[in-house]
Amino acid sequence: MKIFIFTCFIVCLITIISPVQIFADNALDVYMNDFYSKSNEASQILKEIENSLKEGSRKKVCSRQREAARLGLLANKSLIKAFEIEGAQPPMRVIKKSQQRWESILKEC
Repeated sequence: MKIFIFTCFIVCLITIISPVQIFADNALDVYMNDFYSKSNEASQILKEIENSLKEGSRKKVCSRQREAARLGLLANKSLIKAFEIEGAQPPMRVIKKSQQRWESILKEC
């Protein structure tokens, strides 16, 4: 019994004393997560709008379209910043096409 208590004491002591490493997100991860979350949310909004239109409802279509476009444009900015942090050249042709698509959605309403 004494050995068990002593072993538990040692394990607790080591756990408390040993440094705990915290894995914080670096800036690249933050921007990439922001890009993915915003682009996914924008795509989801557009899918919901499409389903609403198929059902015949035009309720809040323009406001939701603008919200999706705003999120898409913010996602592009986050992607560009992530490439800048990484020190890599962003695929500007693809990003510009995406930006034009989101801007056209924004202007449709």
